[in-house]
Amino acid sequence: MNETMVCVVGNVATRPVYRETASGPAARFRVAVTSRYWDREKSAWADGHTNFFTVWANRQLATNTAASLSVGEPVIVQGRLKVRTETREGQQGWMSADIDAVAIGHDLARGTTAFRRVPRPEQNAATDRPEPNWETSADTSPPDREVEGQPMPAAVVMT
Repeated sequence: MNETMVCVVGNVATRPVYRETASGPAARFRVAVTSRYWDREKSAWADGHTNFFTVWANRQLATNTAASLSVGEPVIVQGRLKVRTETREGQQGWMSADIDAVAIGHDLARGTTAFRRVPRPEQNAATDRPEPNWETSADTSPPDREVEGQPMPAAVVMT
């Protein structure tokens, strides 16, 4: 419902860790996002603060993430932001910013990639439907306005 959706552009900071869980495949990795700004004194671009996010992927996204990403690659991650705080007895409290990923991809502004579609599992033959023929016939003459003695409407308006 009221979730904070974010889109971050950064670099893969850790190797994706893939796990098979009871609820299905899961993967996680860290992404580093560094802001850049124009330094007027040096007349050059400079790096600002770096934020690190733990990215969580589930199901097919987890499988594809583990097979596709390596440390240092530029990525774009979209998902739900989750900020967690925890205090443990005798230790200093800590805060974590996690992203429950909806989409992950390489940043094509900084390089190229080769996409490969994952094959779907075989479907039941009973549910397969034949592909419709979308091609037009070679006859380009206008269709007859009469079929079996009944006129066809020139246009159908649906409201």
